[in-house]
Amino acid sequence: MGAQNDTVIVEVKNSLLTENTAIHWHGIRQIGTPWFDGTEGVTQCPILPGDTFVYKFVVDRPGTYLYHAHYGMQRESGLYGSIRVALPDGESEPFAYDYDRSIILNDWFHKSTYEQAAGLSSIPFQWVGEPQSLLIQGKGRFDCSAANPPMKADVCNNTNPECSLYSTTVVPGKTYRLRISSLTALSALSFQIEGHNMTVVEADGHYVEPFVVKNLFIYSGETYSVLVKTDQDPSRNYWATTNVVSRNATTPPGLAIFNYYPNHPRRSPPTIPPSGPMWNDIEPRFNQSVAIKARRGHIYPPPATSDRVIVLLNTQNRVNGNVRWSVNNVSLNIPHTPYLIALKENLLRTFSQTPPPEGYDFKNYDIFPVQNNTNGTTSDAIYRLQLNSTVDIILQNANTMNPNNSETHPWHLHGHDFWILGYGKGKFDPINDPKKYNLVDPIMKNTVPVHPFGWTALRFKADNPGVWAFHCHIESHFFLGMGVVFEEGIERVGKLPSSIMGCGQTKHLLKP
Repeated sequence: MGAQNDTVIVEVKNSLLTENTAIHWHGIRQIGTPWFDGTEGVTQCPILPGDTFVYKFVVDRPGTYLYHAHYGMQRESGLYGSIRVALPDGESEPFAYDYDRSIILNDWFHKSTYEQAAGLSSIPFQWVGEPQSLLIQGKGRFDCSAANPPMKADVCNNTNPECSLYSTTVVPGKTYRLRISSLTALSALSFQIEGHNMTVVEADGHYVEPFVVKNLFIYSGETYSVLVKTDQDPSRNYWATTNVVSRNATTPPGLAIFNYYPNHPRRSPPTIPPSGPMWNDIEPRFNQSVAIKARRGHIYPPPATSDRVIVLLNTQNRVNGNVRWSVNNVSLNIPHTPYLIALKENLLRTFSQTPPPEGYDFKNYDIFPVQNNTNGTTSDAIYRLQLNSTVDIILQNANTMNPNNSETHPWHLHGHDFWILGYGKGKFDPINDPKKYNLVDPIMKNTVPVHPFGWTALRFKADNPGVWAFHCHIESHFFLGMGVVFEEGIERVGKLPSSIMGCGQTKHLLKP
């Protein structure tokens, strides 16, 4: 917790015996400190076992943000948390509440990230599968009798108090601000509190024109603030539940207890938990996306036109027999020498200098059938953006390698917020769809979904000198190459701290 314009100093000591790490400050733009974005291979070398690394950055905007590991698929092992940035003293939010709580939603896999990564890199391909449980504020349940092979009895002592569900205690007749974030490795989620409406007021650190939901749909990397009135019968407790949407998952719902004081916090509600929306019902998810607008009085109008349009077609491909995710048929490989150092120190031989494609074969590519995408390539090339130019990104979804299957991908941009200009179904039409963009009150965010067989249009100003990842926030998808990297204003980046050096071709830059 800090206040707007505070300087935050975090000392990270890597006490893992065999794993490197790096910590990304998700939603913090790192203006003037691009080397502390915490993205291994992009902005820094990893923090080696036994080493200590100091991050120092300014939190320049109030709101709800996250931190998490950004090294391989390490985030899903549990290295994450939330960041709250308060307004300076004397300033107030454009909405009122009595209490403020944070809740992180997550999914949990029994296989280690090592096993998962090995399977994803294998021929034949071994998919990670669906998570074994969903966690609310780090707590979840698993039916041990369903385990295969069966679990040892001592692992499954469900009377252990550590196995109790997360419970949040509320006082009747008050308004609660719940800061709900998702850091799932895979799952898109819906979240609801039995018998209560939620009013959405903030998304990724920006004020939303308030709207009411029963179910909040939330994708990995997103944060929302909702206001909840405790106006129900106070003689009982209520369920808070989270369910997987957008995938035909076998994972049971995540449960927590919304505890009305003075009931016992572990007292089970007298009802069965409400079942969430149907996993394959896209319409309400699409409608929520479209409903999110900037709050009146807090609108930052986007530039009226853009200088450059980059269309990114998401597809699943085979590259030399391996299953990969690609963008315009190119699957990203992050090099061993971090881009920021390579560009600043002119080590250009460390990555490909052939620019990646700005689009795909629009006329001939059909997004609906399974395509024979065996011609994908891997590359470590990046997009070079003109400093202070306005860039439009069109995310275009397509079919995977399974018939009638298109997945929801939450895309996260480092170092910037973007305006969401529009969402659409089917194939983006470069002539007619831009005429329908919302340039009046679009919300700004740092993470956005692209819906199945649909498109999402974003606009951002390339006004933050540095090198920034833009990638799918699903761990396995980013691991399999679903991302791109933007460089802007590298000549305006200050002297790099030596603490980010030491790997790849940067060894000789470490001055003793």
